[in-house]
Amino acid sequence: MGEPVSERGPGNRMKAASLFVAVLLAASVATAVPAQEKARAMPRIVEKDGRYALLVDDAPYLMLGAQVHNSSSWPAMLPKVWPAMEYLNVNTMEMPVYWEQMEPRQGQFDYTLVDTLLKQAREHRLRLVLLWFGTWKNGSQHYMPEWMKLDTARYPHMVDKNGRAVDSPSPFAQASLEADKAAFTAFMRHLKTADPQRTVIMVQVENESGTWGSQRDYSPAAQRLYEAPVPAEVLSAMGVKEATPSVSWQEAFGAEAEVCFHAWAVAKYVGQVAAAGKAVYPLPLYANAALRDPLKPGAPGSYESGGPTDNVLSIWKAEAPALDVLAPDIYQNDPAAYLKVLELYRRSDNPLFVPETGGAAGNARFFFSALGLGAIGFSPFGMDYTRSRSAAEAATPREDALAPWAMNYRLIGPMQREIARLNFEGKLKAVAEEQGKLSQTLAFGAWNAVVSYGASANRRPTGNAQPVGRALVAQLSDNQFLVTGFFSRVDFAPSDAEKHRQFLRVEEGTWENGAFKFLRIWNGDETDWGLNFGGEPLLLRVSLATY
Repeated sequence: MGEPVSERGPGNRMKAASLFVAVLLAASVATAVPAQEKARAMPRIVEKDGRYALLVDDAPYLMLGAQVHNSSSWPAMLPKVWPAMEYLNVNTMEMPVYWEQMEPRQGQFDYTLVDTLLKQAREHRLRLVLLWFGTWKNGSQHYMPEWMKLDTARYPHMVDKNGRAVDSPSPFAQASLEADKAAFTAFMRHLKTADPQRTVIMVQVENESGTWGSQRDYSPAAQRLYEAPVPAEVLSAMGVKEATPSVSWQEAFGAEAEVCFHAWAVAKYVGQVAAAGKAVYPLPLYANAALRDPLKPGAPGSYESGGPTDNVLSIWKAEAPALDVLAPDIYQNDPAAYLKVLELYRRSDNPLFVPETGGAAGNARFFFSALGLGAIGFSPFGMDYTRSRSAAEAATPREDALAPWAMNYRLIGPMQREIARLNFEGKLKAVAEEQGKLSQTLAFGAWNAVVSYGASANRRPTGNAQPVGRALVAQLSDNQFLVTGFFSRVDFAPSDAEKHRQFLRVEEGTWENGAFKFLRIWNGDETDWGLNFGGEPLLLRVSLATY
């Protein structure tokens, strides 16, 4: 047996120090490996057979969202936000992140607001979609930092036809682009390190990019590009065949030439910002659109120019491939217009996602219409208690404004994962009541689900006094369906007109811990005239046969 190792003397002290360092390194590796093994999967959007799903924790996720008011992300406002989210029963919050707050001095970044949102969202067991209020917010540069606003020579505004500055940033300002890329990249890099839990599942790049009051930038730099040939990728995306080797914007697009040019410029700018951020942290990214009227669009100049409106979606797809989704902000109160928007933004190359909606309380029913078109998420706007209320509003409970949206989420929330999975697999259909349309038919192969409104007992449907009905039907197997809704009746009929429907079993239940939990069997008066849904959450599992 050798002599014991002495702790005295420089040589032995160096050996002991080396041994200590080695032990520390081994311990850090031992703790790092489990952390890597437990790392949550990156949220992502996937496509199959023309249908899309947002995967969160590697499983389809239906975003039951709510967006707060523009100035509600500040920490002092959050106590007025969380109670509204709890009442709504959301699973995801859309919260702005302000460039002016995050980079008060060039190159110096303050992440305290982002970190507060992450911490408090986790405490409330909610996911986040963060909205980057950068170069554009509602067509203007109002969220740029002060050091940019005060240097309009370096970070210029657009110029209109008369040479006057417009309250909108120029998409050809290279310094503005580089500053936004740097800031957005810093923000995304911070999320990568600060959010291993994947609390943030998606990020919006800018907000309603584009311009009001001018169809495009008329600065000398912009004019030179407008007079140059249309880029080949734009012609290809818009399906324009070149009549000449160097087709102009006017030749290619006629009355919409300036709108298309501005869409190309803005999309190219936003696309570069998105690509820079995605390169460091590849979360799903999207851009939102202030819409034109989908039924009566109006002349160019009557709507925000440059953003991803329905007439230039293909230009945005070509110039901003780092964006996973182009999403409509829907405030139309005309039901036909609302439904048309959903149809226009549900494309084979674009998932349907509604990041902002509002307007009349009856619009809440279109959540079901969106689901019927395969939406991956839905989010009404202004869902918090930070705003002052008018005298008329103060006379009613503050929850009244949220109630039409909350009833949807209370119904779907417990089974949102199952709804997202069934939708991705093409087994779900959902509809909302339309004025004057008393019934709607949903085809499921051998079965048709017939949804009607305003029916009672054995009476024929007459429609609800206000069109608030909605229904959802999902096929669990050939002859079994999950059925739910509000203010509607659902019945089934065989596709074969020679056969008759019979209910084998109608079970009322709830969805708990990922499975249907049986409560009771319906029969007699509850099923004789169809399955009736009122204003309370109700879930049925229906087994059918024919005779």
